[in-house]
Amino acid sequence: MSTRPSAAARDDRTSPEPVLAVRDLHVRFSGRHRSVHAVRGIDLAVRPGEAVAIVGESGSGKSVTARTLVGLPGRGAEVSSAEFRIGGVDARDLSEAGWRRIRGRQVGLVLQDALGSLDPLRPIRREIAEVVTTHRLLPRARVGSRVLESLELVGFPDPAVRADQYPHQLSGGLRQRALIASAIAGEPDLLVADEPTTALDVTVQAQILDLLAQRRDAGTALLLISHDLAVVSRVADRVLVMRDGVVVEAGPTAQVLGDPTHEYTKRLLRAVPSAATRGRRLSDDGDTTPATRQGADTGGPAVLEAELVRTSFDLPGHRSLVAVDGVSLAVRPGQRLGIVGESGSGKSTLARILLGLQAPDSGSARVLGVDWSRAPREDRARLRRAVQFISQDPLGSFDPRYPVGELVEEPLRGVLPAAERRQRVLEVLALTQLEPDLLTAMPRDLSGGQRQRVSIARALALRPSVLVCDEPVSALDVSIQAQVLDLLDDLNRRTGTALVFISHDLGVVHHLVDDVVVMQDGRVVESGPVTAVFDRPAHAYTRQLLAAVPRLTRRQGAA
Repeated sequence: MSTRPSAAARDDRTSPEPVLAVRDLHVRFSGRHRSVHAVRGIDLAVRPGEAVAIVGESGSGKSVTARTLVGLPGRGAEVSSAEFRIGGVDARDLSEAGWRRIRGRQVGLVLQDALGSLDPLRPIRREIAEVVTTHRLLPRARVGSRVLESLELVGFPDPAVRADQYPHQLSGGLRQRALIASAIAGEPDLLVADEPTTALDVTVQAQILDLLAQRRDAGTALLLISHDLAVVSRVADRVLVMRDGVVVEAGPTAQVLGDPTHEYTKRLLRAVPSAATRGRRLSDDGDTTPATRQGADTGGPAVLEAELVRTSFDLPGHRSLVAVDGVSLAVRPGQRLGIVGESGSGKSTLARILLGLQAPDSGSARVLGVDWSRAPREDRARLRRAVQFISQDPLGSFDPRYPVGELVEEPLRGVLPAAERRQRVLEVLALTQLEPDLLTAMPRDLSGGQRQRVSIARALALRPSVLVCDEPVSALDVSIQAQVLDLLDDLNRRTGTALVFISHDLGVVHHLVDDVVVMQDGRVVESGPVTAVFDRPAHAYTRQLLAAVPRLTRRQGAA
């Protein structure tokens, strides 16, 4: 049992002085056409060995707050506060040179996008060494040792060898570890982590959270920015809930997440998908009855299937990687099938095979009973209309020159006459709960949830038999995620369209799907009804995944 004092115990008069103390923080952005008051009157203090989390949705002001606290509020920002101290330094009038002396030494920053944050032209060793050499923390002869120590602290495997690798040569989890190593190399008093685990596999996420908890327990002050309430409950002592730039609720983690008083906090908690939310809507009070389900036709012919598919990729040094190894599965009309596994498990490669975008080395993939590889050219267009794809990044898959109406209509060209195309576009907009006045809107002007709805509307325009969804909600806030999951549930119930749902989020999968396939190293290690597999897992790997899932529980030592 940890002997670290609880948040309540550290809040008395004997508690150490805060590493970070802010009172009445305001951040405004002034533009040519409008001004935004992004942060309005925040009070915040973080002490050594304490973890404080700021939670909220996109636009709540949490990331602007985080960047402001490290002197990076953004272009055109106007920052004011009654108090703003970091490590005893008054930061209100710091110049950029003054901030450079603080960043890396007094405060370290960990961002969500490690690949974008790490210099692609430098090996990891030089990236981490920069903090130490810039602040002249050690003699040059000892810098290499500090680099390896930092990598060892974050559990980096074989650091003496892998420190010379470049970011693109590392997995997502290793890149995130390298970024944390860079942030702690200067031994800062405060570590600010902005969405450090979003889109990571569940086991890698657990490892990163353990690392952050270890830094907290070693005496580092930790400020965690996240929209994932389960992640927050695992690490944080105290929570601030932000909405529209204002803190609407604050207090000990167990109190705020276990017995919230503000309606907004309650709504966020209701929107978290899990086994307990199966069969109810997430984006309302839970009183709305879902549409009557058409039902999965388990006895009918499969609309999408794979039989003993196998595919491999060539690697340098005359090596090869087997990405999918003898996988078989079948999706029936109206069925909802989940595919889970970590990065490298083969689930996305399997999706490409099912979509006919990649031919397997052996085995077959069939749509409506027709083998992709043997279908005549004239049949392939019909088959492609039957199986449609929804990606994690809708904005990246859209032509930025097209407004919403043209994006949704584009797949229908050459399939329907102009008048029918227009009617079909309006039909799928209504199905996805998008207003007709968005027809002329550009994708960049839409919210994340609206973009994903447009992506779904575009996929539905051809009235497919099955939708293949690859991590469609992993980058969305909890309430927007809830809306998209409710939409997919409604569409499946109303239209009978089958779903293949690929995700690393086991809570989302347990909430939505009927059956699940668990993949590891290209193989299916377990499959069956989702409740049976997740409640009584037979394979050690499935048990490992489930054990790593963060849950909304009272953390030992929390108040």
